[in-house]
Amino acid sequence: MPRVVVALGGNALLRRGDEDSADVMRKNARMAAERVTDVASLGWELVVTHGNGPQVGRILLQNEAARDWVHPMPLDVCGAESQGQIGYLLQVTIGDVFYERGMERPVATVITFTRVRPDDPAFQRPTKPIGPHYDETEAKRLASERGWHVAPEAEGQWRRVVPSPKPYSIVEAPVIRQLAEAGTIVIGCGGGGVPVIEEGPRLIGVEAVVDKDLASSILARDVEAQVLLIATDVDGIYEGFGTPDQRLIDLMTPEEALRGVEAGTFPAGSMGPKVEAAASFVAAGGERAVICALDDAPEALQGRAGTTIAGAE
Repeated sequence: MPRVVVALGGNALLRRGDEDSADVMRKNARMAAERVTDVASLGWELVVTHGNGPQVGRILLQNEAARDWVHPMPLDVCGAESQGQIGYLLQVTIGDVFYERGMERPVATVITFTRVRPDDPAFQRPTKPIGPHYDETEAKRLASERGWHVAPEAEGQWRRVVPSPKPYSIVEAPVIRQLAEAGTIVIGCGGGGVPVIEEGPRLIGVEAVVDKDLASSILARDVEAQVLLIATDVDGIYEGFGTPDQRLIDLMTPEEALRGVEAGTFPAGSMGPKVEAAASFVAAGGERAVICALDDAPEALQGRAGTTIAGAE
């Protein structure tokens, strides 16, 4: 069977404006599970990755709220915790949908490590905001006490910022590939995976955030998937997005996509990382990448929706 990595957006389980509750997350997981099962029913070996922004943010808020009673956990541990939390919800809801449809495929979650380089320039320039907002005095006090980097945001609020290094390898890729080949629906690389650096034979977790789309691209390459599908909250890549003349782009080459990233056509704060991830996967030998709305995933895999990035024939 052909193999696809489906990257779910960070808000797939907790959407903007949703109540922050387990019931809401489970309901949204169920909707994602329906589409994942649709894809699997088309005959694909399937690996699912996901974002974790809202969930790890909540864990960090809980860290701060309880800091006078329990020791706060470091960011790498919080990231692993969010992988387990989201993986559980996806695993149980995907299993439910398969059962209800009279289908049978095992589902497994793999806590995933993502290798980053210790000399990545991002470690010298932390830019990714995480966790609660503070006033300037409190932020600088915490930075002094904990060795944090902090930066101002709008309206006098400050936040902690951490590095966002580039991933280059997924530690568990061989295991994930074996599970997928055996027919298992694998959930992995949550939130981009826990970033680790190598010290000889040891893997050391670091306080950083890896872009989950770039990590999904690396995972898709490492498990030799034919397709990387990035599900987002829009139905594809647009030229002139947000203008009266916006136009959905049906097909791009990786070279065209990367030129658009470099030119700022696809901004770094929104579509840029997704386009870069998709183009990088194809440039590394993948057959094609697709960016689409989650509800359109089955049609997009068949070339009937979304934006496809593929090499020129």
